[in-house]
Amino acid sequence: MVPVALLAILLPLLHGTVAAGVAPAARDKDAAGQGAIGIRLAEIPASRVDDPRAHRFIVDHVNPGTTITRRFEVVSSSKRPVRAELYPGAASIGKGSFTFAPAGVSNELSSWITLDRAELDLEPHGQATVKATIAVPESASRGERYAVIWAQVSSPGPGPEGNVALVNRVGIRTYLDVGPGGEPPSDFRIGEIVPQRTADGQPKIVAAITNTGRRALDLDGQVSLSEGPSSLSAGPFRIDSGTTLAPGDQGQVVAVLGQDLPGGPWKFRLTLHSGQVERSATGTLTFPARPGVLGVPASLDSPLGLGLAFAALIAVAAVVILLLVRRVRARRRRSGDREALVSGE
Repeated sequence: MVPVALLAILLPLLHGTVAAGVAPAARDKDAAGQGAIGIRLAEIPASRVDDPRAHRFIVDHVNPGTTITRRFEVVSSSKRPVRAELYPGAASIGKGSFTFAPAGVSNELSSWITLDRAELDLEPHGQATVKATIAVPESASRGERYAVIWAQVSSPGPGPEGNVALVNRVGIRTYLDVGPGGEPPSDFRIGEIVPQRTADGQPKIVAAITNTGRRALDLDGQVSLSEGPSSLSAGPFRIDSGTTLAPGDQGQVVAVLGQDLPGGPWKFRLTLHSGQVERSATGTLTFPARPGVLGVPASLDSPLGLGLAFAALIAVAAVVILLLVRRVRARRRRSGDREALVSGE
């Protein structure tokens, strides 16, 4: 295992609305002034040091019957002591999002997860380390599963009776693939890219993405513009985070660009990545003039790989045709020789 130092995930969320493994929230205190808790991984496997997702989430591939452990830290930003409840919970992926089940709901993966403690008493601005153990049964079937390891602090609400609970819940996503052999590949394809304008007139692009691999994807990236009106360039602009695709799923990524950008035409380069997998698309686009309007889909440049593949196909076809021509000519020569011998007799 390799220790990692990560930013705390500070997500004070009310009434059970939750998020996990994302950037710090803008607020770090709840309505009761109790303060927030955060959660962060304290170690990752040495084999995944170069995988950015493994620095934020538990991401692994194991054989049936394997047991793995991960240490994580729970930190408090409160000026008062707090008690945090710890538990695993169910999760799933659908409609381009990683979805958390309500508290108390379990699934197969969460039932395999045990924590070395169920509660933490944190001093003001304190922190504590917890160990999670994931024991995969020998009978586990092949496939990827999803869960969240939660840390939760509850406190009385602001009502006169103090009986409305305010909940600060933060978590670490878990993506565990089970199956014999090596880890399944991760990959995706960038499809149609449509320039648009938001209702308030900001230019944006929406790109269709297909997960063509066998692991889930958490997509991030950026888009840059060049060769615009008066030779302008702009960007890079970050892709809105939050798109997660299960294997075989299709979804979209969105980037909202600068307010004062002219319509174009522009050359663009869209680069997306999930973990160590990166794909790019380039082409030309023009943003519509009116707010709230879809533009004409971008004209995409032919990927270099497809060009080389097409050239190789042409070369193979040429060789096959040449061989067929030579074979036909050889047959004709042999037939002519036989006819000459018959005439000589």
